[in-house]
Amino acid sequence: MKIGILGGGQLGRMLIQEALKYDDEFYTLDPASDAPCHTISNFTQGNFNDYETVLNFGNDKDVVTIEIEHVNADALAELEKQGVKVVPNAGIIKTIQQKILQKEFYKTHDIPSPEFQVVWNSDEKIMMPLPFVQKMNTGGYDGKGVQVITTEDDYQHLWKEASVIESLVDIDKELSVIVAKNEAGETNIFPVTEMVADPKLNLLDFNVCPVLLTENVQQQIDAITEKFLNVVNSPGLFAIELFLDKIGKVWVNETAPRLHNSGHQSQEGNTNSQFEQMYRVVKNLPLADTDAITYSGMLNLVGAEGYAGKVIYEGMEKVLKLPETYIHLYGKTETKPGRKMGHINVLADSREELMEKLVKVKSMVRVIA
Repeated sequence: MKIGILGGGQLGRMLIQEALKYDDEFYTLDPASDAPCHTISNFTQGNFNDYETVLNFGNDKDVVTIEIEHVNADALAELEKQGVKVVPNAGIIKTIQQKILQKEFYKTHDIPSPEFQVVWNSDEKIMMPLPFVQKMNTGGYDGKGVQVITTEDDYQHLWKEASVIESLVDIDKELSVIVAKNEAGETNIFPVTEMVADPKLNLLDFNVCPVLLTENVQQQIDAITEKFLNVVNSPGLFAIELFLDKIGKVWVNETAPRLHNSGHQSQEGNTNSQFEQMYRVVKNLPLADTDAITYSGMLNLVGAEGYAGKVIYEGMEKVLKLPETYIHLYGKTETKPGRKMGHINVLADSREELMEKLVKVKSMVRVIA
């Protein structure tokens, strides 16, 4: 089968790495000539936001999927009309890639998400009380396009673009749950993970699984995933990012219609990884079991402040000597501050041991130039 992927980044790379044990041809499209997928796929350099480029890329493929949501969904809709299978379908990609449509999707289907107001331009009066969050309607990614407005003085920093204005949740934990649905309607859900963010970069720092949750909180998450899988009219693998507030209420922050950073620990920590599951979704195969094997965690390898240029991974040999520690590099030759260059997965027998190991590994390695 000829499988096309819009995006040639690390998510596509790890999907292909996992799927190479099967017999398929992989094609990727990315604007960067040195994208992580360029050496392990039939690579085309091009703009996945351009209608004609996406159409030409996909018209001879059996199935087209994505590893980034900021693609030309109209071209994907046309490919569907031409008989090309698109996973997830163009409709749900278009809904999720626009924060306004995504929030309205939650509201329509009674999926708990923070109160919001839609603002189309800077002249509209904001009715939400302070503090609140502004999310740009399109283009946000990895914490970009999101800002917190806390005081009236902050109003001067408001972006002029169409946005969602959302009430600020008093967060106790940031959680993620990855769900899968194939074309046959079979569904499967990964164990919940906890995301611990780097407050400076607004990027995921550690990812930990399993999470100790009360029965009530787990029931809320189960209800959210069941509702989502029932109403999403598309096969796909979806990462549902959640807030648990300080009074025990679970809210949906946002959903990614693709593989996700919060699922990387599944490579060694679960019976099957998110990448194996995504492959099966794309092929409409029976879904894989996803049970947690033991406590597992992930830390991102990001470019250190003050360094830009040809990448050097300082301390990697020390990390390689550690048991139950697994390095995954993304094939990016150039580093810059905050750029995701790889990740390290760690296994342990308890959450306490896991956190100790993650902190230790983080102290041992730096991404410099």
